Amino acid sequence: MKLKLLFLLLVFQVGLAQQRTCGSEVFMQTMMDNPVEKAIYLEQQNKFEVELQKMESNSLKSTNAVIRIPVAVHFPTAGAATETVKTCLRRLAQKQIDILNADYNGTNVDISNWASVSSNYPGTNTGSLNVQFVIATLNHPAGTGLAEGSVAVTFGTDFLTAGTPNCTNGCNDDTTWNGYINLVVTNISGGILGYSPLGGNPGTGKTVVIDNNAFGAALSPTPTTCTGFSPGAPYNKGRTLTHELGHYFNLSHTFQACDGANCLTSGDRVCDTPPTNQPRYDCNAADSPPDPAVSGQAVTTCGFTQLTMNYMDYVQDACMYMFTAGQSARMLNWYNAISPLLTTNTLANEEFLENQFSLYPNPNKGSFTIEFKELANSFSVEVYDLTGKTIYENNFEQSSNLTQLINLDNPTSGVYFINIKSDKGIVTKKLIIQ
Repeated sequence: MKLKLLFLLLVFQVGLAQQRTCGSEVFMQTMMDNPVEKAIYLEQQNKFEVELQKMESNSLKSTNAVIRIPVAVHFPTAGAATETVKTCLRRLAQKQIDILNADYNGTNVDISNWASVSSNYPGTNTGSLNVQFVIATLNHPAGTGLAEGSVAVTFGTDFLTAGTPNCTNGCNDDTTWNGYINLVVTNISGGILGYSPLGGNPGTGKTVVIDNNAFGAALSPTPTTCTGFSPGAPYNKGRTLTHELGHYFNLSHTFQACDGANCLTSGDRVCDTPPTNQPRYDCNAADSPPDPAVSGQAVTTCGFTQLTMNYMDYVQDACMYMFTAGQSARMLNWYNAISPLLTTNTLANEEFLENQFSLYPNPNKGSFTIEFKELANSFSVEVYDLTGKTIYENNFEQSSNLTQLINLDNPTSGVYFINIKSDKGIVTKKLIIQ
């Protein structure tokens, strides 16, 4: 009965304009109707429970090492796209990855809004997973046609051949891409923005599926849009994938229920997210009640102030900006359970890459030099701010120089990140503008 009600809720939500609709519950119902899928899922959840027990017994020790996770991005309907559009889609994919890394590490610029509302949430703190999602560049699966050193972004694959969340017979996964977190971007029918398994399994090539109108954010400089794949307001800041990937890392929606004596076994099973039984949709100071992310006024449900700005609620992109520390701990435990299934030899050796060039001066005032130890046939440079907005991007083809001067156009002072990509892979460094 509960699953039927969830399904009816989703159908109802489709008819409401400008409201986030996640298809994960319906997708999970379909998946659990398959005995093989159900057995694999339950086995992985048992491993997750072991990791939870380690955490509770304090035997799970946190390290400062950054978790690096291989990602592949697939555009199954873009097989006939021009090379210009494909280049744009590769940029869009990296843009989305930059947003993920900011959101999951708590470095997104809008997380500063938390300071003005945190007093409404005693015992709740923002979280960080200390992760780096990386589009894979090495040891691509045989038969994919991807050259060594190129990014794992595909076009015209057979993912989701039916194109709907009700698709069966394995089209939501592809064993060719086992070992990656697979992001599939396509037109999802029924107005659903995205869906993911609750607890994704890279060992079976499971996907996180995002609608083509909710993936990434506007690109700068031009082209600013990729034909057929333009994120539209109010879901144009890349937060749909932040939400759905949270499901992949075993996070439920925050709006599960009011009751439950044990927060580890009831509701969303996270103790520092206040219980609520309803999603929050809009992002408007004129709402009744107003959204605290905009107005600073609290929304109360179940006797608690609702954590409307949480990534696992339904609020619009501009007003969701945080995971809690408890959610980050739960995601870390899921990563520990699935990490043996990730194929990390698809990622370039970051230490090796960093030793291949130097960047100076850093800090600087917007002008700096990249110096390579050996000639690179071609490379690209992208600089983006804490919001994920690209402020500089350029490709350097067949360069015969070991040094390249980069001049940014009147940047404001602050922290930026720079991606340097070559045929040996991609590396990201922090850039300080004074």
